[in-house]
Formats: sequence, structure tokens, C-alpha cells
Amino acid sequence: MKKTPLPELVEKIGQAAVAKALGVSSPAISKALRAERDIQVLEHEDGTYTAEEIRPFPSQNTAA
Repeated sequence: MKKTPLPELVEKIGQAAVAKALGVSSPAISKALRAERDIQVLEHEDGTYTAEEIRPFPSQNTAA
């Protein structure tokens, strides 16, 4: 299993390919990149992809 940061994988294979591999829309990938979310994409041995996000707990919106 190989772990790659989302921006690095998008640069390597393209936004549309990452979106398709993760089963999300291309605009969702774009939004995650703009928001600078800490998303790691896992490439499994069978060629499938999953992603996980690291974020503080508890996660609270500071814009009040």
C-alpha cells in the first residue's frame, strides 16, 4: 500500500483520474485542493484507491 498526498497525486495522474479513482466529482477534488485539506490517498495492491483526511479533534468551525 502506497500513501500519497492528494496534491501530489493530482499532479502525477490528473484531477479527473483521481476523482474517478475515488468515486467523487472533479469539482470535489478541486475544492479539497483549494481548502488545503490534509488528505492522503492510499493506493492498494489491487489497484484501488481510498483516501483519508487528517484533521484536529474536535473539529470546530472558527468562523462564527
